[in-house]
Amino acid sequence: MKSGNSHPVFSEERHFEAPNWSRDGKYLLINSDGKLEKIGLNGENLGVLNTGTVQQANNDHGFSFDGETLFISSSKPEIEGWSSFIFKVDANGGVPKQITPNSPSYWHGVSPDGKNIVYCAERNNNFDIYKIDVQGGEEERLTDAAGLDDGPEYSPDGKYIYFNSYRSGVMQIWRMEPDGSNPEQMTFDQHSNWFAHISPNNKVATIITYLEDQKQAHPFGKQVKLRLLDLNTKEVSDLTSPFFGGQGTINVPSWNPDGTKFAYVKYELKDL
Repeated sequence: MKSGNSHPVFSEERHFEAPNWSRDGKYLLINSDGKLEKIGLNGENLGVLNTGTVQQANNDHGFSFDGETLFISSSKPEIEGWSSFIFKVDANGGVPKQITPNSPSYWHGVSPDGKNIVYCAERNNNFDIYKIDVQGGEEERLTDAAGLDDGPEYSPDGKYIYFNSYRSGVMQIWRMEPDGSNPEQMTFDQHSNWFAHISPNNKVATIITYLEDQKQAHPFGKQVKLRLLDLNTKEVSDLTSPFFGGQGTINVPSWNPDGTKFAYVKYELKDL
């Protein structure tokens, strides 16, 4: 953040997605081919994390604020077609526990006190934001606007849940109070803006912006750029020039613990 420059950490000729920065600052966690892998900050592959029976992880995963728990969105092999349930497991790996009873459910955030998670879920043919206790139980619906609500993430002080919504007819960043009340729009341009990730200092957020309006989709393989949203003034500034990315670039929280850097994925197509 100080220099404004990006530098490559890890590059391979395969598809991987959605880096989380570990809470101790020592490694990045990515998903690829249903597995979660630890990548050292010098680019060394530290191996696959043991997630037990959860072997079909998608790109919606991340750590609790205290760094002790990892939340994973994953389908189940016994269910035909696409599904996604949310599980929790010790951050060092182990036996996972299923949290959400219903599918599809895509994890995006956890409360600072570690008591609740928030997620995007399709129920009755509409995608909305839901909250549930980390021990499981009954889910609570937080949004009911027509169109897609996605990417919910708690601010570090627990005061807001940030999310992206199509309720205005263009995908924009919004925030609301933790009970779903008082929604407030944060971005106002004609781009498709997704996935606000709040800095540990609670002053700014990274967002991914599609240069062309994607309606309610966030596809892979489009021209995107990363931008910085000031949470006080609502001003938005560019962090990167446009690059080839989209789905998989920065789906989940990826700041380092002191808020001086964040991780993301840039893609390239290989000539055959």
